[in-house]
Amino acid sequence: MQVALENNIVFVVIEYFAILCWGLSGGLAAIRKGYDIFTIMLCGWLTALGGGLVRDVMLGALPPVGITDKGFVLTTLFSGIIVVVAHPEITKLKWTMTVIDALGLGLFAVNGTAKALAYGSSGMTAVFLGMFTALAGGLIRDIFIGDVPMIIRDKHLYAVPSFIGCILTVLVWRGVHYGWFDMCSEMLLDVLIVIIVVALRLLSVGFNVTLPGAVERHRVYLPSESRYLKRPVIHPHADAVDPGDTTKDEEDKPQDDSRPPQG
Repeated sequence: MQVALENNIVFVVIEYFAILCWGLSGGLAAIRKGYDIFTIMLCGWLTALGGGLVRDVMLGALPPVGITDKGFVLTTLFSGIIVVVAHPEITKLKWTMTVIDALGLGLFAVNGTAKALAYGSSGMTAVFLGMFTALAGGLIRDIFIGDVPMIIRDKHLYAVPSFIGCILTVLVWRGVHYGWFDMCSEMLLDVLIVIIVVALRLLSVGFNVTLPGAVERHRVYLPSESRYLKRPVIHPHADAVDPGDTTKDEEDKPQDDSRPPQG
């Protein structure tokens, strides 16, 4: 079952190129940890195809495309061989790798969401599966090698652009379902969504745009504090005589008749 972008040969080539680069980035992560060549190639495969693997398992599209598509699998194995030899040069191509990573993020988010919708998933489920396609590969790799996942470690916008792309893909799919767009318009809109995702990611990295954290607070307000629960002080024996209170005794003393009357 194909989606709109898979009918465009240009984007198929870009998808293979993105898989290659994601395989390179996964291999680099394993090299930084000092692992052997098998783990390097395994990390490349997990990074590039792990997200689609999770998506297909959850959709019931078995066996997953990550182990049945020979082109995808061979591309990831090829990326592992490249990174074993050329990892010093690839490490220096930071901006190039960032651009290709952003392209893969947009393509996989759109393709993953569209495939989930094609299998009859609801819009919300399709958004989650689209994000799994785009993000789960790197998440599984980082957990596998004992790193903090990149979607947490990278403070720039990474998951947010994919989330926006998935939502827009659902809206376009609904428009095609209701007859607002034809197949050609759907493909153009999907391309536009990929461009939006790439632009958001690159602008975030280029201009250091990050999401805000928790609100900074210096005072604590708890409902249990006495100033918020001012209750009247009630003595159960308010009418009883206090042993230390001499006012009542003085009032009860008889007047001294020996004093001369006044007035």
